Amino acid sequence: MKPWFRPYLGFLVLVAALGLAVDQVLARRRVLEVPRFRAFAGNAEAAEIREVAERVDNAFDAAWKAAGLECSPPAPPLTVYRRVSLALTGTIPSLAEIRALESHSAGEDTLSLWVSYLLADRRSSDYLAERFARAMVGVEDGPFILYRRHRLVSWLSDQIHRNRSYGEWARDLIASSGIWTTRPEVNFVTVTVDPNNEQEGPDEVRLAARVSRAFLGVRIDCVQCHDDKFSDRWKQTHFHELASFFARAEMSITGVRDNPEKKYEYRYLGRSEKEPVLPQVPFQENLLPADGALRDRLARWVTHPENRPFARTLVNRAWALLFQRPLHEPLESIPLDGPFPPGMEILADDLIAHDFDLHRLLRVIASTRVFRLDSTLPAGRREIQAEAVRTFAAFPLTRLRPEQVAGSLLQSASLKTVDANAHVLSRVIRHFQQRDFVRHYGDAGSDEFEVVPGTIPQRLVLMNGSLVKERTKDDLVMNAATRIAALAPAPSAAVEAAYLAVLTRRPSPEESRHFVDRLENDAKVSRAHHLEDLYWTLINSTEFAWNH
Repeated sequence: MKPWFRPYLGFLVLVAALGLAVDQVLARRRVLEVPRFRAFAGNAEAAEIREVAERVDNAFDAAWKAAGLECSPPAPPLTVYRRVSLALTGTIPSLAEIRALESHSAGEDTLSLWVSYLLADRRSSDYLAERFARAMVGVEDGPFILYRRHRLVSWLSDQIHRNRSYGEWARDLIASSGIWTTRPEVNFVTVTVDPNNEQEGPDEVRLAARVSRAFLGVRIDCVQCHDDKFSDRWKQTHFHELASFFARAEMSITGVRDNPEKKYEYRYLGRSEKEPVLPQVPFQENLLPADGALRDRLARWVTHPENRPFARTLVNRAWALLFQRPLHEPLESIPLDGPFPPGMEILADDLIAHDFDLHRLLRVIASTRVFRLDSTLPAGRREIQAEAVRTFAAFPLTRLRPEQVAGSLLQSASLKTVDANAHVLSRVIRHFQQRDFVRHYGDAGSDEFEVVPGTIPQRLVLMNGSLVKERTKDDLVMNAATRIAALAPAPSAAVEAAYLAVLTRRPSPEESRHFVDRLENDAKVSRAHHLEDLYWTLINSTEFAWNH
């Protein structure tokens, strides 16, 4: 006679294996090894990075002292890890990553290791590529036949993943030629083609506006139609002389190419006829190369090490990516001659000295004490909270971007990290669920750091949307809440794991007592149902939807 359990043997083995794996994640004192995290232990901050970060901190200290301000105390380490993860990958740390982070000794600079780990992760380059693409080509679909946005974003991701010099890929975007499918960087040019009149080729005006804003931090397109009404700095001629660098770009059977016969003409305000416009840069003309194709000359001028607006603009964007608020506001309107915010020139100097190394810049900013400050001041000094946030004496509280909300929601539903090493099915499901969520929640568009209040529809998407329901319901295979309920050794461990997975922190004693009491004493409701409710509550908390 066969043993009764033989038909169920495979299922029992699966459950046992799952229980062992999840127990390793949930056990508070057990170290979970993440091989890729350990592999980057050698990428700790170099002394020179620490030195640059200290000089930035000193500049802020001097500014705060002059304003009579004191900065916030340091934020809890898990809060800072969450900030970095949101900034570089668009999602919160997984429970597995949190366990790995906490396994490191107190003497190690775990944050530096965490930044290195994330920058080596393809999630980071993919996310940052999309953020840079929004500044460079916007979010519009462009002319379908001549534009492939996804190819451009993929190309940007490759450049960031390789940590290729930002100056090099900026030059490629401005000066490239060829077919937009085989040369993805060409899409920076072809996105400006009017789909209703492809024969006209790329739009010089739109390209000049993109270059001045995205790469130089100058809103020179404001003088496209008339001279600057508020100062004598910018003239209408400045903008169209910049636009004329793109006049020779045209479409052909070989893609984008430069036609030396093409000229740029424009009818200025108050003039009766169009007139030829010769290419000229709006400042630091001495840095413009004398020879070469027009777009190549412009690209070399934009990225010239002595053209400091290029470096300042990248510093401002990198700062904004990490803080969700730029160092100088508005992001794309930095004065050429200052005054500049504390630390901006120090960071620009280091960026230029290291050939526009984006990874290094992000590491330096994340290494500053400014980045590690708490978002709130002590109780006795909260009347100056707004001023402290404005001057970065306290970390700015900002709403998560729609894709960050979606990414965090999906990651919280998985105990393991949903990255390039995750099962392909998990990644496919994540892609489509995140896309659908953002469509319903609302895309932030190209105005990346504009302060936008939350909306009632957004709250309803979180409270009643299908994604939240699907990723919190009782489902042992798909959802972390159910796994925690089934395999946590005690109610207190279940509550702690849920808080870490969703909010990247442990519950306060009061929170723990409240939810543990419900799990222990409410026999009418299963533990799985309690964990489903807890997950839903944490995801719908204000804390979940904010960076702090």
